[in-house]
Amino acid sequence: MTGAREEELRAEVRAWIAAHRAEAVHAVGAHPPHDHRTDEREARWLDLLREGRWLCLSWPQEYGGRALGELECLAVGEEFARAGVRRPHLGVGESLVAPALLAHGTEEQKHRFLPRILSGEDVYCQGFSEPGAGSDLASLRTTGVVDGDELVVHGHKIWTSGATEANMMFLLCRTDPDAERHRGLTYVLVPMSGNGIEVRPIRQMAGGHGYGEEFIDGARAPLSNVIGGLGNGWRVAMTTLGAERSGEITTQYPGYRAEFDRLVARLRDLGRLADPLVRDELARLLIRVELMRFTGRRVADELRAGNPARELLAIDKVNWSELHCDLGAAAMSLQGLGGLVRPDGDGYPVDEFQRAFLESRGRRIARGTNQIQRNIIAERVLGLPK
Repeated sequence: MTGAREEELRAEVRAWIAAHRAEAVHAVGAHPPHDHRTDEREARWLDLLREGRWLCLSWPQEYGGRALGELECLAVGEEFARAGVRRPHLGVGESLVAPALLAHGTEEQKHRFLPRILSGEDVYCQGFSEPGAGSDLASLRTTGVVDGDELVVHGHKIWTSGATEANMMFLLCRTDPDAERHRGLTYVLVPMSGNGIEVRPIRQMAGGHGYGEEFIDGARAPLSNVIGGLGNGWRVAMTTLGAERSGEITTQYPGYRAEFDRLVARLRDLGRLADPLVRDELARLLIRVELMRFTGRRVADELRAGNPARELLAIDKVNWSELHCDLGAAAMSLQGLGGLVRPDGDGYPVDEFQRAFLESRGRRIARGTNQIQRNIIAERVLGLPK
């Protein structure tokens, strides 16, 4: 993308945001709560983003996108972040299912499934992890058996984000039990409503039910919902996992910086900023927040040079997930005993720093466990033996 084209796109974003500032939903914090639900104001904002064609930016135009390249998507994301305005994604349907469809789906599948993701008719959850098959995804035991023109699925999935809100699940199942571990797996889109899938919400430490556990007993999906063909699920899944781990590396910094700044403001109100130990801990956290910004800029520079920068994704994943754990823990300790007191209210209310402390632990696992990411860094960046 030329500099002139990038500036034109940035100017278009700024003008559109200015025209819709009154309806905008502002970005708050590094991560929305695990059990976040879209309210009426957010739903209206999503409709405006659809009308403005600011969702699914990289999709081809025939499916409702803008056919923007990586750097163009980066420019749009940076302008929304700079304005402090949320440009939400359409969940894992946009971020994970769509890349698999675009890379491995048939034309019929793309025209059938992608518009339903964009319109919000289909809301997906991810059926990969199982009890005993998390990081070792190739050991999964959920089965799929061909019955006429359908695939019949039996199995057990867990740690499924947004399962209670979804009406579709993209899952991996084993369709050839005699094949090698990474072979014989199939990637299929399965309807959830009234289809032999029991969802049991999992209550989390922060009080919400953002994850679910699914017991699958004879769920059926037409073979036309299989992406990439029977037995080719591992290849399709790698496309999905690559999209998941890329996250929003170039635009996530403002949310973390805003959360850090609010912690500083809280400590200032409590009169704790004069303590040199408090200031030292805040300096350590700020350095790591700024490292996130510079890693994002490095990725942008690599993309401009035509390099995929995959190793930087592993470095960034370890940084942001460990940072959020440490920020949550620091917020609890630096506030003193008052930081442990929950707000008044029904259920199990927590404030934003208590939520960060409780929810951040799971982010060490999300998008690839940090142990796996450190192996990638050791082998691909540092050149250490396997």
